[in-house]
Amino acid sequence: MGVEYHEEYIRNSRGVQLFTCRWLPFSSPKALVFLCHGYGMECSGFMRGVGTKLANHGYAVFGIDYEGHGRSMGSRCYIKRFDNIVNDCSDFFKSVCAREEYREKTRFLYGESMGGAVALLIHKKDPSFWNGALLVAPMCKISEKVKPHPMVISLLTKVEDVIPRWKIVPTKDVIDSAFKDPVRREEVRGNKLIYQEKPRLKTALEMLRTSMHLEESLHEVTLPFLVLHGEADIVTDPEVSKALYEQASSKDKTIKLYPGMWHGLTYGEPEDNIDIVFSDIISWLDKRNGENNDNAILVEKSVCRATSTPYEMNTKPSPAITNGQKPQRTRPQANYLCGWKGRRMHHHSAM
Repeated sequence: MGVEYHEEYIRNSRGVQLFTCRWLPFSSPKALVFLCHGYGMECSGFMRGVGTKLANHGYAVFGIDYEGHGRSMGSRCYIKRFDNIVNDCSDFFKSVCAREEYREKTRFLYGESMGGAVALLIHKKDPSFWNGALLVAPMCKISEKVKPHPMVISLLTKVEDVIPRWKIVPTKDVIDSAFKDPVRREEVRGNKLIYQEKPRLKTALEMLRTSMHLEESLHEVTLPFLVLHGEADIVTDPEVSKALYEQASSKDKTIKLYPGMWHGLTYGEPEDNIDIVFSDIISWLDKRNGENNDNAILVEKSVCRATSTPYEMNTKPSPAITNGQKPQRTRPQANYLCGWKGRRMHHHSAM
């Protein structure tokens, strides 16, 4: 199936020029998928694989670079208010849905890493509007291992309006930890649209506050969703995805845990593993496109060819989640902030 690619610039409610793009099948699309990229990332290059693969399977895919990200205008990776990102995405996505040719189409959100938080907050703005969400290693809860002390947060909050844009948050290069395949890792490093400097103070605090807010309201998630996570991810904690799966009120929810896989499930893995992930994503979309699965009990298997180990989950919490045992990991443990691993009070600049 052929794919059309288009780019367009729009202006948000604050007058900032934002980059948007879309991948369309030549025939009428099965449904609409809206991309929410990770922190520091962009859509046209980094998420091209997602767009083309889904469009090749009949889905119309739409992306937007957040203000200050990718090809959009604004101070590089400066997030003054996380709500601005959520509102910009929601406004653009709904403007697409309002087009005559798309009004009757099923609507799905797709979020990777920080984009998972964006997708969940878009859903919370209008819970009945969206038909489902795909969440890849989402940032939606602070790991218990590294919740910052309230005094630390208070101190940083006192200076955030004095030096909001200062790149003073310590960080390490996350690319080596996120992308397993060395060729793809260097492709990411060579993408000049991806922000790879230290996070700004205001940005780090906005992400922290967003994660804390989501952590307190995971039970408010009601839409059908598929959450996917690599068990060897040391950038975001797989326990975060498990918490979302356990606490969400959604009747239709599925979790996929991939043994041996890292953070970059859709880009950073060997091709065979990426094919497995996209097979799961497309299968989930196809089952929910035009079907009523509200009361379905879904049992699905994931097999990572890197380890040939099956992992099975379903919409009811299984013993693998509730017995308190963690899956074995093949990589070193680390601390977390906002669901992102690293040293205490570290954020990472390439997700």
